[in-house]
Amino acid sequence: MPIWLDDFLFTYETLIHALGVHGLLALSMYCVMAVGQLSLGQAAFMGIGAYTGALLTLKLGLPFWLVLPLSALAPALVALVIGGPTLRLSGVYLAISTIALGEVLRVLYINAEGLTGGALGLSGIPRKADLWLIYLLLLLGVVGFWMVGRSKIGRAMEAMREDEAVAGVMGVNLPRYKLGALIVSSMLAGLAGCLTAHSNSFIGPNEFGFEMAVTILSFALLGGIGTPIAPVIGAMILTALPEVLRPLQDFRLVINGLIIVVAVLFLPRGVIPFRLRRAP
Repeated sequence: MPIWLDDFLFTYETLIHALGVHGLLALSMYCVMAVGQLSLGQAAFMGIGAYTGALLTLKLGLPFWLVLPLSALAPALVALVIGGPTLRLSGVYLAISTIALGEVLRVLYINAEGLTGGALGLSGIPRKADLWLIYLLLLLGVVGFWMVGRSKIGRAMEAMREDEAVAGVMGVNLPRYKLGALIVSSMLAGLAGCLTAHSNSFIGPNEFGFEMAVTILSFALLGGIGTPIAPVIGAMILTALPEVLRPLQDFRLVINGLIIVVAVLFLPRGVIPFRLRRAP
């Protein structure tokens, strides 16, 4: 490896990890928005995956190749349990109920001090999330959603997103698609949480609260939801922007916020407004 590339990776290692992990979170949001749902539970599912992965590693000493799928399975089981009652809701009501899930879990993390470390969180988590693994999972996610989007399932999901009532009349099984999207979304968020825990070596309860939920939503709003690559691009822009604006020092957060507001106002379909071309 060239010396300059080695220096670059060493200097920006944390940022490069965050770009990949946030790309996975953007895909998890894309999954539920692709069926016309507005869920803000991705941060909660990310937290479940992060704590599951950290505890399995620290308390039981399980190997990372086993911890990773279990960290995706844990939030999927939670999504399966809560999916029935919450998916009867829609729009802002579903968003509020999923926010409540995140807040309930945050309080649990703080009060279960003996297991989760309480407000101080868990530290000393082994760094097992390699760069190639994060971006391989991201690539598989994008390709998988791209293939699904061009299939019969993708057409049904788009019909639900455009008009749920009409899609139901046309024979689309609405509850099955909604629950399936929520479970897949939770698995992706759980994977992202486990990768975060095993790349930062630390997790705390406040990392998976309301602020993170809104940040994940902004990935999809900025990038767009016409194609699976769009929210990933949005995630990478919003993750890299504070670093790019670092020379502005105290004004960088102000400029960062203004750029997001301008993008939302003048690019209502995101920076990549194109839709996925369907297979004939």
